[in-house]
Amino acid sequence: MTGPSGRERAGTPSGRERASTASGRDVVLRGGTVLDAAGERRADVLVGPDGRIAAVGLGLDATVVLDAGGCLVAPGLVDLFAQLGQPGLEDAETIAEASRAAALGGFTAVVARPDTDPPIDGAAVVREVLSLAEGACCEVRPAAALTVGMSGEQLTPMAELAALGVRLFVDEGRGAQDARVLRRALEYAVDLGVVVGEQPEEAALARGGCAHEGEWASRLGLPGIPAEAEELAVMRALALARLTGGALHLRRLSTASSIAMAAAARAGGVAVTVSTTAQHGLLTDAALQGYDPAFRFGPPLRPEADRAAVADALAEGRVDVLVSDHSPQPPEAKELPFDAAAPGAVGLQTVLGLALGPLGLEPARALEALSWRPAEIAGLEGAHGGLLQVGRPANLVVLDPEARWRHDPAAGASRSRNTPFGGWELRGRVRHTLLWGEPVVVEGAARR
Repeated sequence: MTGPSGRERAGTPSGRERASTASGRDVVLRGGTVLDAAGERRADVLVGPDGRIAAVGLGLDATVVLDAGGCLVAPGLVDLFAQLGQPGLEDAETIAEASRAAALGGFTAVVARPDTDPPIDGAAVVREVLSLAEGACCEVRPAAALTVGMSGEQLTPMAELAALGVRLFVDEGRGAQDARVLRRALEYAVDLGVVVGEQPEEAALARGGCAHEGEWASRLGLPGIPAEAEELAVMRALALARLTGGALHLRRLSTASSIAMAAAARAGGVAVTVSTTAQHGLLTDAALQGYDPAFRFGPPLRPEADRAAVADALAEGRVDVLVSDHSPQPPEAKELPFDAAAPGAVGLQTVLGLALGPLGLEPARALEALSWRPAEIAGLEGAHGGLLQVGRPANLVVLDPEARWRHDPAAGASRSRNTPFGGWELRGRVRHTLLWGEPVVVEGAARR
């Protein structure tokens, strides 16, 4: 095994500005309620021609007036780990399509998952993703694979990639199966100021499974994955984070025990953050009884006790981040028997509506989990999340928290349509999204 190419500390990418997309005109968001990490207050928000917030107060005016009446004006949402399709998976999605869906869903920044073709495991692929994202409707920041080819053997050149702005390193979908590799990555993370993401799953226990090992897998004759496959990997990752002091992000946790272990470790001083998904807070493995591949996920849907634990942890803030888990799949990848179908669902346009609707999160908690906490973890807090203050980049979302709408997958901006939430009533709809001051969504319609 070899480590990163060098031990020098890379500069934190959060203050690095993208090429300005500002419209060159001043814009005011009028009549709304500002809600950010400091709380809420009635105020208009004035955006200057440079794409930065020029004033926050009452009675503001500008060349362009966008109605925010009855709405919350908040920092734009930030997603950790969305599959954006490029390079190599364009039959499912392109960065342009995914970023449009993201902006319509209120996101101003998205971290691109590294499981592309080829994987994001070197500087050339990072640069390719950044080039493909020029002109996108949101900022795209690539995550990188933890190991070359996501093979689990040789670490990627972490220092070189960190210097390009990569903040998160993860072997998507499989986690680090070799404890020596994970330990070394966490040690380098200390010096580089980056975060090691881990999708915790013991491959030997999970191999061949497609459903939670329990009552419904037995009834349906589906090969199971025990909860212990996740929980043993969580134990190991937390122990190594404690040993090294490296920053660890545990992704898509799905069991009550996993969440409890992470919370206890954090209380004991381990630098660990946690994310989960809407589906793991809303659905159980009972949904598999129709053998519908729309309900196949990794990790698999769990029983009611785990679902309730995930939902409670989200509401109480014991889970830091709610991710979209955007995983577009072409029809042929889902129109297969359940155990052969690809896992995942699209989620960039629905996660906010699921959070405020079926999950029942209060707006402040939903925005914490979807905006300022993921911005901090992704190293984007200099431009996204945080506070609406004069001089800050105007990466903003205006959302109506009471608007109710029924999700129609065919009306989404994503190229793919795979979702278990078609027909669900959601709550909270995006009215406007501003990216560096440019209105990229106005009255619910994309402008790019």
